[in-house]
Amino acid sequence: MSGLSRQLWLKLVGLLPGEVNHSEARWLLSPHGHMPLMNGRRARIIVNRVRLVACLFAILTPLWIVVDLLVLPLALSWQLAVARIVASLAFFGLHRHYRAYSSLLQAWGGMVCLFAIPSVFYVVSHLLLLNHHLEGISAAIGTGYAFLPFVLLAGLAIFPLTLTESLGFALPALAAHMLGGMLEWTTVDWPSFWGSFWLQVLIAGVAALACISQLAFMIALVQQAVRDPLTGAFSRRSGEEVLELQATLAMRCQSPLCVAFIDIDHFKTINDHYGHHAGDLALQVLAERVVDQLRKGDVLVRWGGEEFLLLLPNTTASQAVHALGRLRQAGLGLRPDGQPLTASIGVAEWQEDSVNDWRQLLELADSRMYQAKQSGRNRLVGRDLEQHGWLLSPAVSAAA
Repeated sequence: MSGLSRQLWLKLVGLLPGEVNHSEARWLLSPHGHMPLMNGRRARIIVNRVRLVACLFAILTPLWIVVDLLVLPLALSWQLAVARIVASLAFFGLHRHYRAYSSLLQAWGGMVCLFAIPSVFYVVSHLLLLNHHLEGISAAIGTGYAFLPFVLLAGLAIFPLTLTESLGFALPALAAHMLGGMLEWTTVDWPSFWGSFWLQVLIAGVAALACISQLAFMIALVQQAVRDPLTGAFSRRSGEEVLELQATLAMRCQSPLCVAFIDIDHFKTINDHYGHHAGDLALQVLAERVVDQLRKGDVLVRWGGEEFLLLLPNTTASQAVHALGRLRQAGLGLRPDGQPLTASIGVAEWQEDSVNDWRQLLELADSRMYQAKQSGRNRLVGRDLEQHGWLLSPAVSAAA
């Protein structure tokens, strides 16, 4: 992106709601780089709206058959009636087929179907109308079919889409209008045709702005909802959603997924002796230290109080032990009295521990964390460590 176009884009972003900052502006251009949680929530919204619009069209599309039968020639009205019934059945099938818990790719597929059905109907109806010379009210009703691409383009505005996605879904509707002009090449009124096309481009641009505005507002809300305001880590609710997504991917691809429960040792004494401000500062420092050691795909979640959950995708239990060893060696911060801040940690990995779902994985890591606390704190407990009948001490952790 050139310097001028970048400045124009940032100016445009500044006019959008949701207070999207410059680092997040690229999320409005393309879905590439969106976090899985954002993709999941956006997919749910898109699929729900696809199903809503499909249901509405499935009901309304065949109702116009009565008008066609009353106004248009009988042969034409019956042909259009068949096309309407087929389109209505397709809309009904789309409504029934798609469910809210779909991936973003499936959500795009639903939108493709939603826009493909009326586009095909537009081309078919256009071909049928070309074979009849209509006059008076029949001509007015026939002309109404030409407004379908306008409806399609305006309908884009209800979806939270990036600029790339908006253009991708607008182009087929514009192409359908161009195809209609090509089919009547010898008789079309070209000034009127290009005026109509320009109006469609204008509607597509306004719809794209509406899509981006929705997405900007959604990004702002998700950022506020998914982050713990004190530590900047993911909140518990968003952490559960991320873990569910990661667990689904891990089980589908048979890849490892490790979780670690981290509980700060004797945290209550910090609040009791030095006040809650000192406790908050200890939580902030620990979160910063952990995040500094994370890989790009790892996720830190503030589970509640002084408990944190660390999600480690594509990580075996032994790799997690080494990573946590490096973390403990680097230090988790200091207590107000200058002593090192320590934590009790429980580790679980879904393949090695043979769990059936992400909730069992959480429970296992949680129980091991409590075992570490009951065994003297400042320790790490995992499956292999339990089998060997020993706990990971700080010295062993540093050696790892």
